[in-house]
Amino acid sequence: MELGVIGLGRMGQIVANRSLSAGHDVVAFDLSAEATAEAAEAGAEPADSVGDLCDRLGGEKRIWLMVPAGDAVDATLADLEPHLDDDDVVVDGGNSHFEDSVRRAEETDAAYLDCGTSGGPASAEAGFSLMVGGPEWAYEALVPVFDAVATGPDGHDRMGESGAGHYVKMVHNGVEYALMQAYGEGFELLADGRYDLDTESVARTWNNGAVIRSWLLELCEEAFREEGSDLGDVADHVAGGSTGTWTVQEALEQEVPVPIIYQALAERFDSRNEGRFSRRLANRLRYGFGRHEVARRSDGE
Repeated sequence: MELGVIGLGRMGQIVANRSLSAGHDVVAFDLSAEATAEAAEAGAEPADSVGDLCDRLGGEKRIWLMVPAGDAVDATLADLEPHLDDDDVVVDGGNSHFEDSVRRAEETDAAYLDCGTSGGPASAEAGFSLMVGGPEWAYEALVPVFDAVATGPDGHDRMGESGAGHYVKMVHNGVEYALMQAYGEGFELLADGRYDLDTESVARTWNNGAVIRSWLLELCEEAFREEGSDLGDVADHVAGGSTGTWTVQEALEQEVPVPIIYQALAERFDSRNEGRFSRRLANRLRYGFGRHEVARRSDGE
């Protein structure tokens, strides 16, 4: 296939690189000339504008957006509008709100696929988990690329109509918050409890056959190995929170109780006020899966 990729940050570069590795042709563009050049070095055909990218794609266009959620998506779609028709397909692989995705699907001439993307930069080699919403024919048209970008055929699926992909990803992130909080609280008790424990050893042992083994637990082991059992100077400040907030708001609207997800979100917000070990671990885990910057404590904190 021939795929246009707009937005070549950490995640966009992975989309381009995995597509190229699977034998697809990629035309790439980013507002950063350096990012476009990096994609070109990997084998993509560089474009110098959105219009140039569309011209290079020619006929039926298949375009993957990996730009920040919000205004950047709308601005990019506005730039694309003169170049698209109803035979084309646009994928939004960012963390857009599902209601924005429904609106964009109605407003965009091309078929619009909202694609929740999980795995982060740490999944560059293994591939992502992709949750897709939108027209079935458009999803089927992109299956060869989804196979390349995801972990394989089982790593992606069409969740339903427009908005469903980003809706599922929103709830996924709410669950992620709760899991991080649970691991954090457990390790906080171990760290402050009655035994002098090697938390890296505990995480490694749990992750080999225990009921609670998981990739997040592997990242706990990595965090303790690299930062020490006391997490060194990792600060009690957990960034993010928008997708968890959306999850709680939707739960309230649908009258579905999500007390654990809500509490995890509240702990994340409270982390900006005072210090706890559990939130310091959550801070470090966000680096593990997403390569988000680790907030560090200053001397004497």
